Amino acid sequence: MNISAKSYAKVNTFLKIAGKRDNYHELVSRFVRVKNLYDTITIIPENPKGEFTLIGDFGCPLEKNTIYKAFLELRKNCPKIDAYFRIYSIKVDKKIPEFAGLGGGSSNAATFLIMANKLFDLYYSKEKLAKIGAKIGADVPFFIYEYDSANVTGIGEIVEKYEEEALDIEVVTPKIECNTGKIFTSFREKFYKEVSLEEKDKLLNMNSKDILKELNISSANDLYEPALDTYPLLKEYEKENWFFSGSGSSFFKVKNNG
Repeated sequence: MNISAKSYAKVNTFLKIAGKRDNYHELVSRFVRVKNLYDTITIIPENPKGEFTLIGDFGCPLEKNTIYKAFLELRKNCPKIDAYFRIYSIKVDKKIPEFAGLGGGSSNAATFLIMANKLFDLYYSKEKLAKIGAKIGADVPFFIYEYDSANVTGIGEIVEKYEEEALDIEVVTPKIECNTGKIFTSFREKFYKEVSLEEKDKLLNMNSKDILKELNISSANDLYEPALDTYPLLKEYEKENWFFSGSGSSFFKVKNNG
């Protein structure tokens, strides 16, 4: 019997940089799950290779895939997972564009961790899974908690549920693969600024619809201008009442937001 789960995309209704921690940037952001855009992860009972096998259209080698990294982390404390995935394969029906600021890879890792937690009766708490996920990627903890909307701070490890009405989000992704590292380099060298405590508190307590009415594409996301600096073609996709998710390249709008 096949076991399947949906792996949802996210957008950032705002994203501000709060400071630096070692080689990372601390952020202040609202992550919102996109209910109409998801990958489907299925565990299937066939594996002719007899080794960990991932089936899907990925833009990276297996060693860099977030699901594989999640598998390696779980295998450290759960040896039976290795034997299981010599018999079973993992198939991913990819719908979330990669290199697009939608968290597809992080979502895949989180969904796999949640599936494995149930499948192998690990009984790990969300907090423990989130700590494992944080080793794989900064956005993974958000997806572990499965919140529709959350305030995310620190380097992504602090996730606090935010109660607000569900948003109907439309996403457009240009065929521009944004390199997050290059965009952060541009931010540090040309656009560096830190959100004030006053603005941080204000944004974390506002609902997403009001934030998007008050801010524009640049003021909502500190990474938009460095992304434009790095990938000037993004300017062609700029439209009124559309916003930029993460380090891009996806643009989004909330339908029926006045």
